[in-house]
Amino acid sequence: MPSNAKVFLHYGPYEAAATVEYRQSRLQGMKTILSRAGHIVELRPFKDWNRVEIWVNGEKIFSCDIRDLDYGGDGDLDPLCQEACEAVRRAY
Repeated sequence: MPSNAKVFLHYGPYEAAATVEYRQSRLQGMKTILSRAGHIVELRPFKDWNRVEIWVNGEKIFSCDIRDLDYGGDGDLDPLCQEACEAVRRAY
């Protein structure tokens, strides 16, 4: 996929500290990896609990459980972030 592609990162709420909320801290690594690859990343909350989906050109190309992502960080050591970046690259 060419760089500067628009990537939509849909994320749902998840439970932590006995509350269910939309939190972006687990998405930081994925956003960093995709931005570093030259893509424009837009975060969009949606209603599916515990889910993260990456959409490019109206097509879902990657999904995972948000709780499986590393908390904070730059995504370099998170295999799911690497897998997501590869899925975006293969989108074309």
